[in-house]
Amino acid sequence: MAKHKFSRFDPAKYLKSNEAIVEFLNATVEDNPGDAAALMRAVETVIRARNMSQVARDAGISREGLYKAFSEEGNPSFDTVQRVLSAIGLRISFESAA
Repeated sequence: MAKHKFSRFDPAKYLKSNEAIVEFLNATVEDNPGDAAALMRAVETVIRARNMSQVARDAGISREGLYKAFSEEGNPSFDTVQRVLSAIGLRISFESAA
């Protein structure tokens, strides 16, 4: 019997465009309402998709600081999240929940 080798699925490999990134982040928010940790994991995935070092430079944050802020133990400030999203080419918008 042949053995199959499976690798861990990494959505970062598929986030090639801003449109794909926006859909990914919106799906995360819709599937995990109120779960800030899930959203931060999704943002970290987007950062990896866009090259961690480049995003860090564009956001004015050290690469190590970016890794730490978006690690499982991290708790990035709203300012850090905004700077990272801006570096990626995204902005936060709001809509009525009603």
